[in-house]
Amino acid sequence: MKTSIVSIALLLCSLSSFAQTIQKTSGNPVFPGWYADPEGIIFNKRFYIYPTFSAPYEKQVFLDAFSSEDLITWKKHPAILDTAAIKWAKRAVWAPSIIEKDKKYYLFFGANDIQNDQEKGGIGVAVSDSPEGPFKDHLGKPLIDKFHNGAQPIDQFVFKDKDGQHYLFYGGWKHCNVAKLNKDFTGFVPFEDGTIFREITPENYVEGPFMFIRNGKYYFMWSEGGWTGPNYSVAYAIADSPFGPFKRVGKILQQDPEVARGAGHHSVIQVPGKDQYFIVYHRRPLTETDGNHRETCIDIMTFNDKGEINPVKITKEGVGPVTLK
Repeated sequence: MKTSIVSIALLLCSLSSFAQTIQKTSGNPVFPGWYADPEGIIFNKRFYIYPTFSAPYEKQVFLDAFSSEDLITWKKHPAILDTAAIKWAKRAVWAPSIIEKDKKYYLFFGANDIQNDQEKGGIGVAVSDSPEGPFKDHLGKPLIDKFHNGAQPIDQFVFKDKDGQHYLFYGGWKHCNVAKLNKDFTGFVPFEDGTIFREITPENYVEGPFMFIRNGKYYFMWSEGGWTGPNYSVAYAIADSPFGPFKRVGKILQQDPEVARGAGHHSVIQVPGKDQYFIVYHRRPLTETDGNHRETCIDIMTFNDKGEINPVKITKEGVGPVTLK
């Protein structure tokens, strides 16, 4: 009898090991739970994703993060930021964007979903010694707390240019601004004409800006459509400068009626030293009608010979494995 039990145990272990061996892709979603607006990034040879906790506004009072060594297995880092540490933030903590500078990690986020200049909230900055937090308020107040050029202060993306200068792209309500961050991320440096916030809104822009550089060109990306609808999607433009002009090329990410709806609000991860790119985004399962029921997914992003982004095929399989050297 003991021999049989030992044999069964060994068999189960072998099957478990075999199952792990044959898991060659991440699957989509890449981790469980309702999460949206994901920013994917690499720190210390490890992949990280920082998403919005997708729930009613009053319950959006924290941010979780996830990390992986191979894009397959993800570890959850719960409540890396909480409104308990951000006294002015009460709800609707959205769309984190993070960057490392001088061995510190700066997390930009939106809070309170302000509707006018009289309401308290906007875009804030938190700081930590670790990409896994905990993060504390960097300023004790919002970095941007007003509407400029018609842009709601949400959906921030911090971008480091080739010369080391950092810029903040942001904006909802169909307007996008860029501003030049100062060295300690406590404010902004005016442009040559004296302005702080420069509008760069491309055609059909709604929200969710993102930028990366490939072969010397600036790829500016954004979300179109309504975030609760099936036609939420991602489009892009290419320019020679982070300020544009950005002429819309077309959509590259959208729903597939066979897979999921509302694919949008994305980010892009490039494997260092390689022309290998992944798009990290959220989408809504076909079975769901609740606007907040969004999942974080990853798929492959490629380019044609002209440098244009090929339409992304959204999959159930996902990507991977990828390890960083």
